[in-house]
Amino acid sequence: MPQIEHRLASLRKMAVLCAVLVLLITSLSAFIRLTRAGLGCEPWPQCYGQSARQVQQSAAPPASAWVAAVRITHRVTAVAALLLIIVMLMATLSKSPMLWREGRMVLGLLALALFLAVLGRWTADARVPAVVLGNLLGGFAMFALSCGLARRAPATSVPSREDRALRRWAVLGVMVLVLQLILGGLVSAAHASLSCGGLASCDLSGASWQLLNPWHEPLFDQGDPINRAGALVHWLHRAGALLLVAVLLPLGVLAWRRGRAAGWMLILLLVLQVMLGAALVLAGAPLAVALAHNMVAALLLAVALSMCT
Repeated sequence: MPQIEHRLASLRKMAVLCAVLVLLITSLSAFIRLTRAGLGCEPWPQCYGQSARQVQQSAAPPASAWVAAVRITHRVTAVAALLLIIVMLMATLSKSPMLWREGRMVLGLLALALFLAVLGRWTADARVPAVVLGNLLGGFAMFALSCGLARRAPATSVPSREDRALRRWAVLGVMVLVLQLILGGLVSAAHASLSCGGLASCDLSGASWQLLNPWHEPLFDQGDPINRAGALVHWLHRAGALLLVAVLLPLGVLAWRRGRAAGWMLILLLVLQVMLGAALVLAGAPLAVALAHNMVAALLLAVALSMCT
């Protein structure tokens, strides 16, 4: 038994390191994706439209030395994470007794890592939103799975009726959060960050339902940096934010009252995410705020999933 506990403790340490690496990977990936979409370019916002047209014409915007360095760092970190996952797999399934519960989670990590590697290799020049969503959701799933493995502990008691109700609520919260992540990915893929100009207003006259189709390649007006067709996706993302607050805020309060640290963490991250979302609109989608928005979304998902078990 002490040997198993030692193996589990070592595995949890490796899982923490894996979570840090994956969070770094998803942040670097978001930086590459958003800079390719034109966020942070000059002069703003005219360059945003120019970047969108270059992507539409299969001519990626020229990469600066800084972006090239980020790409190299992204690849090196991804390889390091893959090697660490292989070591974790050996630690769980190569010795007797095998840690089957943890091993299945590590196998899930390995499957996601290989999926993202293939996706990045064979769809580097793809322009359909499905590729963005695959990278976004795959990376977030890896981070959440790593966090789950890092806090993995054997069940010590039968959950109470209140705990089961809290878990069902948390599952609902995760479902709404995943939907919100998908809408956020569609906003990014459709270059719709500027499609709604104010917090309380959004012109839907030029909106298109086609942009909700992840296999539809967005088309952009040659003379307008604002993609009017993306207003619907942007508006739905805002509506999803309100729904997310309505589900996660009571969940966080209830969990907090029950003495769970995940409760106050959920509330803190939710408030921060709402503030970042408002700052994106009011400040005209600055790159740094968009990256923070992406990172906090990953943390929100990990915390919400931790309450489902």
